Amino acid sequence: MVTTPHRVEGTYLVLVAGNTLAASLVWGVNTLFLLDAGLSNLEAFAANAFFTVGMVLFEIPTGVVADAWGRRLSYVLGTVVLAATTLAYWALWLGRAPFWQWAVVSVLLGLGFTFFSGALEAWLVDALTATGWTGDLEQVFGRAQVVGGVAMLVGAVGGGVLAQVTDLGAPFLVRVAALTVMTAVALAAMRDLGFTPTTARPGEAVRGVLRASLRHGLGHRPVRWLMLAAPFVSGVGFYAFYAMQPFLLELYGDTEAYSVAGLAAAVVAGSQVAGGVLAPRLRRAFRRRTTAIILATAVSALTLAVLATLTTVWVAVGVLVLWGLLDAAATPVRQAYLNDLIPSSERATVLSFDSLMGSSGGVVVQPALGRVADLGGYGASYLVGAGVQLLAVPFLWLSRREAHTADVRTS
Repeated sequence: MVTTPHRVEGTYLVLVAGNTLAASLVWGVNTLFLLDAGLSNLEAFAANAFFTVGMVLFEIPTGVVADAWGRRLSYVLGTVVLAATTLAYWALWLGRAPFWQWAVVSVLLGLGFTFFSGALEAWLVDALTATGWTGDLEQVFGRAQVVGGVAMLVGAVGGGVLAQVTDLGAPFLVRVAALTVMTAVALAAMRDLGFTPTTARPGEAVRGVLRASLRHGLGHRPVRWLMLAAPFVSGVGFYAFYAMQPFLLELYGDTEAYSVAGLAAAVVAGSQVAGGVLAPRLRRAFRRRTTAIILATAVSALTLAVLATLTTVWVAVGVLVLWGLLDAAATPVRQAYLNDLIPSSERATVLSFDSLMGSSGGVVVQPALGRVADLGGYGASYLVGAGVQLLAVPFLWLSRREAHTADVRTS
């Protein structure tokens, strides 16, 4: 039972580490896994697209589950569904299943991840409040960035090594085992402190939470502008990450130098660790949270524009480290600002809607920038991506202009 802020934070960090480790085990081999199952390149990337569709479809309904019936219930459903669908993925690979089966299971994989988004973060904030937490949320979210970065690095590298010495299906089975462990940890350690599940009938509960979440989400001006900025930042972020590998190989001059391509995951993981350490300092450097968010967003876009001019791989790696560091340092500040703007009763649903907005940007922006890369190269796509990301700045400024108390440092 978690009864103190220290125990709440400790439980949260364990759950973040476990989730990230389980997820990242297959990141380095997922495309190879799909191709090895007999899918074409088109089918493999279409399967990934169906995963994103699943996240968009189920973000709000699963957020309602967390707000109506409990954050722990939502988290446990996420681990169970994700473990089951990961096992189904392994079975499809084993049987070289047709594409339509991959599409269906990919959508359900997206469902599993949406049970996590919003629920775990909402649980943390409510439980900290209920146990008398008086610190800055940036401190906790920053530590989570560090823990998640280390877990991502271990998972991505470990999954690749495991696949190398066994087969491409092994990381998926280890993910199932890791998720089973996390289910047990959540059942033993999580309690919905500071949150009371609804006693209304299911239909009434869903309608009530949705109405309230819209009022406190898009209907609440500081939150609305923050959410409208998300598709531009997240969409470009998704593309920049996935384009890193071929971009670095292109600059290196060897399309089979996979160790160089592996720097992409290492850059993001290392940046998460460093960004998590820097986040509280970034918060203290500015009186208003939006100042830190706007500055990081604008400078991050500038680094992408610089990438468009580079011809040396190691200079590009250095710029990519700076890009990842800016995003990682700003993320906990944004999380803290958003959570302070949302009431507890609708927290998970509003956070899920925010995640949906970011995912929607990925659906639109990624293929658009991919087309730019086809026509003009990766440098051109990064330059256009910088311009797209800058479109978020006016929305962030509008959120700042609302001058909400959550934006201002009180100490």
